[in-house]
Amino acid sequence: MRNKKMVKKTIQNILFLAPCAVVFFVFVIMPFLQGIPYSFRRWDGFSADYTIVGLENYKNVLTDGSIAAPALNTIKFAAMEVVFSNLFGLLLALGISRNTRFHRILRTIYFMPYVISIVLASYIWSYIFSDVCYSILGMKNLLASPKTVILGLAIISVWKDTGYCMIVFLAALKSVPDEYYEVARVEGSRSLHTFTKITLPLIVPAFTTNATLVLSWGLKVFEYPMVTTGGGPGTSSESLAMYIYKNIFVYYKAGYGQAAAILFTLFLAVISFLVASFFRSREVEV
Repeated sequence: MRNKKMVKKTIQNILFLAPCAVVFFVFVIMPFLQGIPYSFRRWDGFSADYTIVGLENYKNVLTDGSIAAPALNTIKFAAMEVVFSNLFGLLLALGISRNTRFHRILRTIYFMPYVISIVLASYIWSYIFSDVCYSILGMKNLLASPKTVILGLAIISVWKDTGYCMIVFLAALKSVPDEYYEVARVEGSRSLHTFTKITLPLIVPAFTTNATLVLSWGLKVFEYPMVTTGGGPGTSSESLAMYIYKNIFVYYKAGYGQAAAILFTLFLAVISFLVASFFRSREVEV
C-alpha cells in the first residue's frame, strides 16, 4: 500500500513538472543542441554555403584578444550585482522580518522593482541618470563615461533584483527555530553575536539560492547594456552576451559566435556549480 502511494505521488510530481520540462526542452535544450554543428563551420548565418573548419572557431575564441574587454565587463558587473543584491536583500529582510501590516506593505514596495521588465527598468534609470540626477544633484550621467558605465548598469540591476533576494532571505529567516533565539537571550548573547552564530549559519541555503541565480543573471547580462548604452561608450559596457550577439547577427560570423556561445555556456555552468557547491558545503542542518 505504501509503495502504491509513493508511485502515485511520483507520477503526480512528474505530470506536474512535465509542461515546464517540455517547454524548457523545446525552447532551450533543442536550440542549444542544434547550434553545436554550426560551431564547426565558417558560416555567415544566412547563405546555404559554409565550410567545415573543425575546432578552428573554438581556437579563435580562446586566442582572440577582442573578447577580453567584454569578459572583464561581464565579470565586474556580475560581481557587483551578486555582492550588493545579496547584501541589500539581507539588510531589508532583517529590517522587515516582523509580521506586521506595515512590514508587509514595505515588503510589497521593495519587491515591486523585480516584477518590472528589464527593458522598462533600463529606460527608467536611463532617464534618472541623464535628467534627474544631473538637474537635482548636479551628478554626471554614470552611463555616459567609460569609467562609470558598469557601475551605472550594476545600480539598475541591484535596484531590480534586491527585492527577489529579500524574499528568499525572509523565507530563510522564518525557518530558523525561535528556540535558538530564546536560548541566546537567556544566555545574554548580544544581537551581533546571535546573528553571526545562529542566524547567519542557518540561512546559508538562502545564500546558495541567491548567489547562484544572481551570478548566472549577471554573467548572462544582455538587456541592460543593450537598452541603455548599446555597449558604449565605445565598447566599455559590452558584455559577453552582446559580444556573441554581434558576431552572429552584426558581423555575420555565425560559426565563431556559436562557438563562443557554447564555451560561454560551459563556463557559466561550471561557475554556477562551483558557487553552489561552496555555499552548500557551509550549510547547517536545523
